[in-house]
Amino acid sequence: MNAIATPPREESAERRWARFKPIVTGDDYVASLRNRPVSVYLFGELIAEPVDHPIIRPSINALKQTYDLATEDPELATAHSDLIDAPVNRFLHIVGSPGDLVAKNRMQRRMGQLTGTCFQRCAGLDTVSVLHSITYDIDAKHGTTYHQRYLEFMRHAQKNNIVLGAGMTDPKGDRSKRPSEQADPDLFMHVTRRTEQGIYVTGAKAHMTGGLNSHWICVMPTMNMGEKDKDYAVVGMVPGDAAGMTYIYGRQSCDTRAMEAGEIDKGNAKFGGQEVLVVFDDVFIPHEHVLMDGEYEFAQEMVARFTSYHRASYVCKTGLGDVLVGAAATIAEYNGADQASHIKDKLVEMTHLNETIYSSAIASSHEAKQLPSGIFMNDSMLANVCKHNVTRFPYEISRLAQDLAGGLMVTLPSEQDFDHEVAGPMLRKYLMGRANVPVEHRQRLLRLIENMTLGRNAVGYLTESMHGAGSPQAQRIQILRGMEVERKKGYAEDLAGVGRNEERV
Repeated sequence: MNAIATPPREESAERRWARFKPIVTGDDYVASLRNRPVSVYLFGELIAEPVDHPIIRPSINALKQTYDLATEDPELATAHSDLIDAPVNRFLHIVGSPGDLVAKNRMQRRMGQLTGTCFQRCAGLDTVSVLHSITYDIDAKHGTTYHQRYLEFMRHAQKNNIVLGAGMTDPKGDRSKRPSEQADPDLFMHVTRRTEQGIYVTGAKAHMTGGLNSHWICVMPTMNMGEKDKDYAVVGMVPGDAAGMTYIYGRQSCDTRAMEAGEIDKGNAKFGGQEVLVVFDDVFIPHEHVLMDGEYEFAQEMVARFTSYHRASYVCKTGLGDVLVGAAATIAEYNGADQASHIKDKLVEMTHLNETIYSSAIASSHEAKQLPSGIFMNDSMLANVCKHNVTRFPYEISRLAQDLAGGLMVTLPSEQDFDHEVAGPMLRKYLMGRANVPVEHRQRLLRLIENMTLGRNAVGYLTESMHGAGSPQAQRIQILRGMEVERKKGYAEDLAGVGRNEERV
């Protein structure tokens, strides 16, 4: 993006796209984030250039990897787009078959292996799929033109190879009240006024993964809506540097290590995740980029479809799991304990749990069904089973990794102590494992495990696994709705020779 000055508030759709320069490489992506007129707050300060901030840059590097992978392994990370008749990054691809969803899952696992953290594009990718079918269905009922607007937006998005972020989660305020019942109406994103050119929205999107690193943000409803909530039933595409937007950067455990000298104590110095609170203060959206405005009856279905896609997308955690299995096996080897049977058994358990997550995600994609708009959607039951597994298994995988790492993982002195002329030789003498393994290698593996299970990237591997795409109870509700227990009672009664109780049914 080449803009330096703040764009005008009522910037047209055409002008918004004219400010973008097509991205090809990862370096192009990093360059596209420079010199943007964005207001970003971190530690009570307005950040002059987020790209160069040591806490923010690792999250940019993780997203950069999605471009690098498309260049290095196009078979895995790109797909042919019928929309523009050209290859596109798979993170912008409109799924046309179950095979597309399977390929997406394989790419997500690979990205987890390469970064060891959240790479911040899955929610946007799943939004691309949801909008295709929802806009089509709204048009079919109301005679609107949302679907054509969506297709036109996607043509520009694919040609420019942009990052699309998903803004779904509202702050919500008092959970016992509907959006329209809140004491402060801004606690849910809503339309404040409408003009001939477009609409204005006010509110905030919370916990937004990679929000600051996105070129565009799609705002959308966070829950089912009633007729009184019509102004809250809004979907729109907003440039990340639109007038009226403010970003407040979220803290992560041990994030200030990124500002320390050296790199060993950071654990994963190159890659990190990102969450921000994004505040929208009377932000303009031209009609061309409005994809829902008042069709409240589609809000719940939109959320349901999003979760079917996105809960299967948590297959990305298996890539992180692969890293953690590898780190645990390596540190056991460095410690000289890798041949012990109980060590091998723990590694087997970690792998079993990790592959269980992967199998449910892949099964959900293979069982995808076609929607009226022509695209395919993951099997909802298996997607929810995948995400429910993710709320549990990474915690056990992490526990076992800490078990195999040993107590030194949390008592290891600092990198500066290892470099000290007096303390350093003592540490290298007494913290040696196997004689043929440098002490520094042991340091690095211990810090990596610490980073993923306690530190900065534990956010992406553990806490996000618990609360992202809905906390555990959300999946249990969906599993209850889809478990078809009455049909299964019939199977049992037929085999047992018991007649059906029609009154009960």
